[in-house]
Amino acid sequence: MRISPLMLLMAAVTIVGSNSLALSPIALEIGRGFGGASAQEVLVAAALFGAGTAAAAVGIAPFADRIGLSRALFLALAILVAGMVGTALAPTLPVVWAAQAVAGLGSGVALPATYGLAAEIAPKGRESTFLGRVLMGWTLSLVFGASAAALIAEVAGWRAVHGVLAALGLLVLGAMAMSPRMGEVRAAQGASPWAALRVPGIGAALGVVGGYMAAFYGLYAYVAPHLQAGLGWPVWMAGAVPLVYGIGFGLASLGDPWIDRFGARRVAPWVFGLLVLQYLALAAVAGSAWALVVLCLSWGMINHLGLNLIVGRLAALDPTRRGAVLGLNSGVTYLAMFLATAGFGWVEAWAGFAACAVLSAALVFPALGHALRR
Repeated sequence: MRISPLMLLMAAVTIVGSNSLALSPIALEIGRGFGGASAQEVLVAAALFGAGTAAAAVGIAPFADRIGLSRALFLALAILVAGMVGTALAPTLPVVWAAQAVAGLGSGVALPATYGLAAEIAPKGRESTFLGRVLMGWTLSLVFGASAAALIAEVAGWRAVHGVLAALGLLVLGAMAMSPRMGEVRAAQGASPWAALRVPGIGAALGVVGGYMAAFYGLYAYVAPHLQAGLGWPVWMAGAVPLVYGIGFGLASLGDPWIDRFGARRVAPWVFGLLVLQYLALAAVAGSAWALVVLCLSWGMINHLGLNLIVGRLAALDPTRRGAVLGLNSGVTYLAMFLATAGFGWVEAWAGFAACAVLSAALVFPALGHALRR
């Protein structure tokens, strides 16, 4: 039975996201399996995964335009699966680190290729709707990566987590092999893979990406610690944050057709304006745990629409350079995640969680200003 291209792309995002989110909840369990290593030692693997993703997104993803995004996605997922198999079978912790670095290389090409293919296969006028369906994979990864991983590790051990993910990845590869090839827009063979840096509008668009992603990742990293250390919630209750956020992120897909209907330029100022207000609202309720969790629902909804607008605009800048352009997007995203997680930590220690939320609001202003100018 053949699976629709849209479902395959959503499944690819789910696999990538699940691997990136699975390490954190099972870090202590992995440490026990390697002589009592600390969570910090285990999470070196997460840092190497991020570094591999960023490096591949900037250095390798541009070549995806040469061979076609469909073929590039297949090869990238195969590398990601190899990394997950290596993680599941790792005899020592350094092998886990190396395997996750390999998985990052696959992810760094898979995400740009997936987003680019979503734009290629979408019927004219329905680009945002198709991209929104693909982005639903992040909602599924929040369930499988952030929630189911802990349950699987509890029942069958931590190795089973990456074993299950690898098996799911193989199923996606098999389905892709039996399906017609998606999208065939390619760059000219003689063109430089770095030509995306000269695409008109790329600088401003990547500036928006940097601020937007720093605002999200910087604040998201400290919601659960604030609930636990600042407001006294136990760890299992703080786990409601990714669940509620993920529900909101998924529900927002119902609004994607409105972007196509009214046009991204008209919708963008409203979405980014609401996101500024959302972060200010999170700052205002920083002292109420339940209010914070409830607002995570609307946070997920608005972030879904904002991400759709950002990726959709990047994908439309140059159809023959989608792999390269969206590779730069992933590279900037992971750089923003790295810098924001560290920077927001200083702000949180100095001025508290509310100040972090205000900083996030400020970081969205470039996106809002750019949307208003357009």
